[in-house]
Amino acid sequence: MDSFLSLFDPSQPDDGFDEESDIRNSNSNSSDSITQSSNQNSSSESELDGQNNKIVIDFDQGVLPPEPQLGNIEYKLKLISPSKQRFEHLVTQMKWRLREGHGEAIYEIGVSDSGHLHGLNEKDMNASLCTLKQMAHKLGASTSVLRRKYVAGRRSVAEVLVRKIPDDQHNIEVRVAVLGGADAGKSTLLGVLTQGEYDNGRGRARLNMFRHMHEIQSGRTSCISHETLGFDSQGNIINYKYNEMMTAEEISDRSTKLVTFMDLAGHRRYMRTTVQALSGYSPHYAMLVLSAGGGFNGTSQEHLSIVRALEMPFFVVVTKTDITPPDQTVQELKNLLTSIGCRKVPFVVTNTDEVISAGSNQFSENIVPIFCVSNVTGSGLKLVTRFLYVLSPGISNLEKERLEQEPCEFHIDEIFRVSEVGPVVGGLLVKGVLTENMCMKIGPLPCGRFHSVTVHTIHRNKAPCRVVRAGQSASLSFTPNQILPTLRSGMVLLNDTGNDVEPCGTLFFQAKVSVLFHATAIYVGFQTTVHIGSIRQTAIIRGIMGGEKIGTNDSASVMFQFVGHPEYVRAGMRVLFREGSSKGIGVVTQVFPLNRIIGQN
Repeated sequence: MDSFLSLFDPSQPDDGFDEESDIRNSNSNSSDSITQSSNQNSSSESELDGQNNKIVIDFDQGVLPPEPQLGNIEYKLKLISPSKQRFEHLVTQMKWRLREGHGEAIYEIGVSDSGHLHGLNEKDMNASLCTLKQMAHKLGASTSVLRRKYVAGRRSVAEVLVRKIPDDQHNIEVRVAVLGGADAGKSTLLGVLTQGEYDNGRGRARLNMFRHMHEIQSGRTSCISHETLGFDSQGNIINYKYNEMMTAEEISDRSTKLVTFMDLAGHRRYMRTTVQALSGYSPHYAMLVLSAGGGFNGTSQEHLSIVRALEMPFFVVVTKTDITPPDQTVQELKNLLTSIGCRKVPFVVTNTDEVISAGSNQFSENIVPIFCVSNVTGSGLKLVTRFLYVLSPGISNLEKERLEQEPCEFHIDEIFRVSEVGPVVGGLLVKGVLTENMCMKIGPLPCGRFHSVTVHTIHRNKAPCRVVRAGQSASLSFTPNQILPTLRSGMVLLNDTGNDVEPCGTLFFQAKVSVLFHATAIYVGFQTTVHIGSIRQTAIIRGIMGGEKIGTNDSASVMFQFVGHPEYVRAGMRVLFREGSSKGIGVVTQVFPLNRIIGQN
């Protein structure tokens, strides 16, 4: 062991989360009718680009920030009878904005590039919206007016959502993890949203969410349940109430945007399953559900701390407002979010205009939207569905393209056995592009090596498809009659390159970690549950560099050893470890594959 620990490199840099900056030709962002000072624009754009290309869109302020050079937001003063050449330029510009927003772009009509709300009269506004619709039609996109606001008397500004499904996708997908303590109403809320019928006050709406008899009997979710809510191009809801014979496949087929909910367990007994889903499926957002009468209990606080540790954007839904007024719970939530350790901006959403503001401001201003709803009366549910309609996947286009160009890496989170099909694995494609009949390697096996397999079919959102891209979840089956190893959660599928560089599992890895909380101190020999992607396994701390122990708020380079079997780990992967109330986060900085260790011995 001592000879092996000598490989431990405390100076290994932590470069797991650096992202490349996006670059765009400055000529592509032109003005319609007003030319601004180039110096003023360049300084404003550089300032905005440093904020994840997100800007605060709030008409109530009377002025918007200058138009961002990057991102999917475009300002247009007016679009009236453009020349053919100008029209083609506008279409090209719209295509670029749609590409930046993964199929979604926001157009602010009646707004100059400086952000001033000039507004248009009714005739000019209608003509501009007509031109915008023609531009979208040219690209096969749709338009829907999100909101209009009158300024300077009879002049108005409009915010329009332009949506085009990417050519390689059937619809735009957003993954939302549903968290909260037991009895908060998570499954009931999802039942109402996806079934389209209000609850009867006695739990009828949640019955369709449960997968096991003991869940129906106890009323508590114990495993991960996936449910979908669709929207058409105009924002109309498509769920099981859309028609009498609606199926999950039809919801996916008819929807231009699909919200996939992961209903996670709220009882502390199933905390490991909840953390594994957050780590393995990498949802775009988390929806924290609280009960108006139950308040912010211990489980909800732990869920919130895990979401913040994973740096995941989230919003809050307070349920059961028909039984208890939500004022006390909302105030308690505000106090927690604005505390020194959290530093978030709570934003109680009460109307449609605030919904749009909350959706556009969430990333840039650390805003946490708060919705108060009743699953019995339906109060507030329309605001929640409207918010889900305007949400977009929070990953930059440049990062998405970079991930798709890398070799395939599919993390297995669930395993099923389907009659006449055989084993089926479900999980997330972290990198690359995966197609049918692709040769892959699955592992690691107990010896650390990988086994060659061929992907036979691919399903997404319960519907067959031919290709899955980085950031998408899917279920895969393998070519019949081929020999498969014993499958388990935490395995990965990698490209079968056919060269001499074979992938291999590892028992030892180094990570730079920060302890979020521990009652005393962590010493060498400490055992903890480690979550890395879909991996969930007990590990032992074998070395702490720079000291003998680490405590709350301490950081150090730590050597971990898996207790059970090898796992596939690579530098840059995010680590979350927890044991009881103790928890910490970190990044893998160095990995010691088994074949390398065996070769040295």
